[in-house]
Amino acid sequence: MSERVPVLRIGDILLVSIQVDLEDQTVLDLQEDLAEQIVARAARGVVIDITAVEIVDSFVGRMLATIASISRLLDAETVVVGMRPAVAITLVELGLSLGGVRTALDLEKGLALLRRSATGAELA
Repeated sequence: MSERVPVLRIGDILLVSIQVDLEDQTVLDLQEDLAEQIVARAARGVVIDITAVEIVDSFVGRMLATIASISRLLDAETVVVGMRPAVAITLVELGLSLGGVRTALDLEKGLALLRRSATGAELA
């Protein structure tokens, strides 16, 4: 049985802090849990904190992009924060651009990015 990644709520933003090894089943469970939480809590943003993630493979990279796509379809924007340089290099080497996934250096900047885009959307 794989470990579940907790999904926390900060206002209308969901926070996923990945502190466990990302096995395939863990990522699939996270996708499902997050989609359910976005709908149940009417979240408009998702922050995925990968500060503790030291390595990624192509499956995990694709799943981050898939989670962002699922979130977008459910009207929530995704920001990935805390990416280590080695992880970014690996993703580029694997040819994974994570299209549609916004990034920020840390949690504070990621939350600010979501808040700014929400304000901009309201003014548009």
